[in-house]
Amino acid sequence: MKPNYIVLRQWLSVLVLVAFPAAASFAQSNASASPAVALKGHDTVAYFTEKRPVMGTDQNGFAWDGSRYLFSSAKNRDAFAANPDRYTPQFGGLCATGVGMGAKTAADPNVWKVVDGKLYVFSSIEAKEAMDKDPTLLTNAHRACKGKK
Repeated sequence: MKPNYIVLRQWLSVLVLVAFPAAASFAQSNASASPAVALKGHDTVAYFTEKRPVMGTDQNGFAWDGSRYLFSSAKNRDAFAANPDRYTPQFGGLCATGVGMGAKTAADPNVWKVVDGKLYVFSSIEAKEAMDKDPTLLTNAHRACKGKK
């Protein structure tokens, strides 16, 4: 019977050596990724308070609605935390003109405007000008987003 214990121990040793690294690899590959940084790191509150894009810092970060927002100050972070709907860019920070045309286009946080207290960002100056010339694109974008909720 002793030889059976030796074989069993050897098989268990092999199993442990194979299973634990695989389990560790599986756990790492399925670990939840950190949320994407919104507005390429620009402080969304600054568009309203300073009327310009300002880079935020990791130190003043705040996770909300699947994104991580960075702020230039704790004051701006706290203002956002108190009322995220007021400061969150429309359409998840995608180009407003693109959404109005049925496309999901990344936006450039340096091309923006505030309309009726809402922040809109655009992929380019041309996209912003197109929205300025044809405000129905903004209406279409809002309709498209409401239809998905």
